[in-house]
Parts: sequence; C-alpha cells; structure tokens
Amino acid sequence: MYNIIPLILILISLCVIITIVVRKFSVLANLDINTIQSERETKVKEQIISKRLKRNFFRYSSKLTRLLEPAGKGISTFFKWSYKKLTEFKDNYNKEDEIVSGGSEKVIVKLFSEADDFIKKEDLNGAENKYIEIIGIDSKNIKAFKNLGALYFDRKNYNEAKETLDHALKLLEKDYEEINMEGGAEEEGAAEAINSQIAGIYVDLSEICQAMEDYEGAQKRIEKALKIEPNNPRYLDTKLQISIINKDKASALDAYDKLKEVNPDNQKLDDFKARIKEL
Repeated sequence: MYNIIPLILILISLCVIITIVVRKFSVLANLDINTIQSERETKVKEQIISKRLKRNFFRYSSKLTRLLEPAGKGISTFFKWSYKKLTEFKDNYNKEDEIVSGGSEKVIVKLFSEADDFIKKEDLNGAENKYIEIIGIDSKNIKAFKNLGALYFDRKNYNEAKETLDHALKLLEKDYEEINMEGGAEEEGAAEAINSQIAGIYVDLSEICQAMEDYEGAQKRIEKALKIEPNNPRYLDTKLQISIINKDKASALDAYDKLKEVNPDNQKLDDFKARIKEL
C-alpha cells in the first residue's frame, strides 16, 4: 500500500511535465533563430554606437578645448595687461606727486641710485627703465643719456648706443653754442666743462664704431675729440691704435710723437713703435 503511493506521485508529476511540454512546444517551434541573431546584432550595434558617441564626444570636446584655449589665453593676457597698466598708472601718479611735493632733483637722485642697484645686480633691463624714467622727467639729462649709452654698449646693442650718445652730443653742442653767445667769465668756465663732455662722448662714439668695425668712423670721432683736448693721453692712445688698424702710418706716427711728448713713461710706446714699423 505504501509502495504504491510514491509510484502514483511520480506518475502524476510526469503527466504534469508532459502537459507543460506539449503546451510550450508550439511556442518553441515558432521561435525564429534569425530573430535571436538579429537581437544580438542589435545589441552589438547599440554597443558600437554607444562607444562611437563616447569617442566623438571626447574628440570634439578636446577640439573645442583647443579652440577655446587661445581665447582663454587672450582673456588672461588682457587682464594681466590691464593690471600692469593700472600698476604703471599708479606708479606714475605717485612719481608725479613725489615730483610736485619733493622736487624733480630729489626724484632723479633716487632714480640714479635705484639704477645703480640694478646694475650691481646685473639687471640691465631694470637700470634701463630707471634711466628712461629720468629722461622722462628731465629730457636734457646728459648723465642719463651717457649711462644709457654705456648700458646699450655693454649689451652689444651698438646702434642704440650710438643713437643715444649722438643725441646727448647734440644736446651738449646746443648748450655750448648758447653759452658762447652769452659770453662772460662764468659762461667761459661752463663752456669749457661742456666742451670736455663733448670730447668724452666723441671718444665713446669712437669705441662704439670700433666695436662695429667701422674704423673710418672711429678715426673721425677720435680726431674730433683731440681737437678739443689735443694732449689727452687716453685720446692719443686711442688714435694711435685706430691708425695702426687702418694702416695709416702717417696718422700713427703723429699720434705716437704726441703721446711720447705728453706721456713719455707710457709702457706701450715701444710696442707701438714696433707695430708702426710693420705698416
């Protein structure tokens, strides 16, 4: 009796399974394999499109970033430039106020001191700015022009050095003419001092011409300096060296004789004499 009951349960379960299979068979029979493949392909396509969209997004976003980058830099540069100009305006305003309250001479002395500090630090750009500021306050400040010319010479900006010293020379020559027109003992002493400065600038210009390998120009300028101070040993020494370079034996002998006369202890005389003989 008890053995029959499990058998009956098994048969009932088997019948249930057969019934389910028969009912679902029609559905399984109608299932299209191509449809399954199509669904798979659709998913693959969706994945490919999704990945492509992501790639395009990152590619175009990077292009857009590159396109916008110059504009961003331009805006940044503009704000930096604006800030710099505002700072310069503030500094200039403070300087003008300082000039009015304390006098231009004190400001110029201060600027020369600041320029000296920059030169000690080998900051030639900083020193240049200070000399230009001085000239902005006093457009006839010969010292500022001479220092600026020397600075350009040190930087090997020979054309700028020449132009700067040429301008200083014109200012001095104009002052010399004006003083000579006035006459008087005091004016004579002032004229002599100016003339000495003119000679010094001619020598500086001669050195610049030598650096530019314009030895003819160097010769002309040292001759002008010697017209003012004919017995200056330094000027005669310079003329002698330039004459040797130019292979101008007559000029070299003339400079040698005068140099020997005014400075007989010059230790370079023997060397100069030997070099002149080789011309």
